[in-house]
Amino acid sequence: MKRATITGIVAVVLGMLIALGPRVLFKICAHREGAFPLCYWTAQAEIGVGLLIAALGLCMLVFTDPKTHLGLGIGIFFAGFIALFLPHSLIGGCAAEDMACRQVAFPALTVESIALMAYSAVVVAYGEIKKPKDST
Repeated sequence: MKRATITGIVAVVLGMLIALGPRVLFKICAHREGAFPLCYWTAQAEIGVGLLIAALGLCMLVFTDPKTHLGLGIGIFFAGFIALFLPHSLIGGCAAEDMACRQVAFPALTVESIALMAYSAVVVAYGEIKKPKDST
């Protein structure tokens, strides 16, 4: 299996974990009728960012040009950066530290986002190192 295929598959899996994590795997706080806690909106935003990461991973499977892979890898890195900061500073969550979002969902999103950013940074750096020298 080619490195680009593995990279794309890893990005799709991590993107889907970020998208589905707060709502399916790591439950956020339940909303009351008419009132949505901040962690609900964070989970909604994470769905969008996670699906974007998964879509970029699918593009890595389809497009084979090394420069395109470099751009997609950089995009995945910055999308992971946004996924990391949504629960911590951009939107946030419940104020109480004993809530489900603070104890389970946000730490899981933190680990997933950091793993994605580290992986994409390695992929981008490795792509730059292995890049063939121009003959000009």
